[in-house]
Amino acid sequence: MKLLRYIKNIALGIYHLLQGMYISMLNMLRPKVTEAYPENRMTKVHFERFRGELTMPHSAQNEHRCTACGICAMQCPNDTISVASKKVTDEASGKEKRALDRYLYDIGSCTFCGLCVLACPQDAIAWTPAFEHTVFTRSKLVKQLNREGSRQEEKK
Repeated sequence: MKLLRYIKNIALGIYHLLQGMYISMLNMLRPKVTEAYPENRMTKVHFERFRGELTMPHSAQNEHRCTACGICAMQCPNDTISVASKKVTDEASGKEKRALDRYLYDIGSCTFCGLCVLACPQDAIAWTPAFEHTVFTRSKLVKQLNREGSRQEEKK
């Protein structure tokens, strides 16, 4: 009885092995249906709500809408955003106000949840469809979103 069960298990194992090899051969001989990614990256169309990379849009006069309030950094679940501000005196009124010094974004630890964009009261940050973030060192994933010499947009 044990010998019969032993032979049956060996035959069943060989059957399953041949079945798996048959499926593998079918898939190997089928024509490829994957897209040629590197060739179509410039023409790739993303859906409307795609989150690729966080940016801070600037106007032609190098002005941004960020008031350095820090709400986006507070909403970020894993401290991806760091907002550094400085005190600047306003020429017109003579009062001190907060101005954006550096807006750092660590794309390496971003979960692309979008809470920062939703929380921003000034709509100062937005998502772009740029999705290629491959670098050799992790330090290159930290980006400064505000441009050098940029200033806050004047309220109208």
